[in-house]
Amino acid sequence: MRTQRQPRNRRRTLPRPRPRPGRRERPSAKRVLDLLLGSALLLLASPLLAAGALALAARRPPGGVLDRSPRTGLGGRVFVLHSLRTRRLRLDVLSRLPHVVRGDLSLVGPEPLPPYEGSGSPVQGGTCTRGAIASPAARHWRLELKPGLTGLAQVRSRSGMPWDEPDLLDQYYAEHHHMGLDLAVLVRAAHAPLHRTVRALARRGKARLSDTDHRRCGYSPPEEVDSVSTD
Repeated sequence: MRTQRQPRNRRRTLPRPRPRPGRRERPSAKRVLDLLLGSALLLLASPLLAAGALALAARRPPGGVLDRSPRTGLGGRVFVLHSLRTRRLRLDVLSRLPHVVRGDLSLVGPEPLPPYEGSGSPVQGGTCTRGAIASPAARHWRLELKPGLTGLAQVRSRSGMPWDEPDLLDQYYAEHHHMGLDLAVLVRAAHAPLHRTVRALARRGKARLSDTDHRRCGYSPPEEVDSVSTD
């Protein structure tokens, strides 16, 4: 007798769930400000930066037009900071705007330091420089946010403060930064060069004025009166 073959149990394969596309984190308000304002400033400053680069190229400075130096960024990542080799009209600072758009820098933040200063490692020669301390754990706040194009320490750098106050200001910003503080620092950073420019233009205008510009009609110096009367 023929035995009937029992049907094999077929395993039903369930369709694999499609992997959901990874959700991109929304950029923070600080990053949006960096992108929008940084791009606008870069667009406005492009003619000045191009003119400054051409002027430097004509002089042929040693090392080229750009200064390249390593800096420590967010999370301890090291990047190469490019800036023009000139401080006229703050072109060296404005030339760093591409780093803001790219995300290496923020508009406002602690000063970007070289790797050996920001990591807490000892400095060669045994000398103590700003940012170099013995304990790396004491400087972890520098790794938690991006360095800035400007900051509290930068806007107060000309006030003759003690050598350790810039580092304290950077630490204060790292622990208490918010959007209102960023806007206040940006206003202060823009106000200082504009104020100096206006004062310089005013001085030049006063230097061009002479006494004859303020004389009334019919006025003549005493020397001229004496010479007329004696003749």
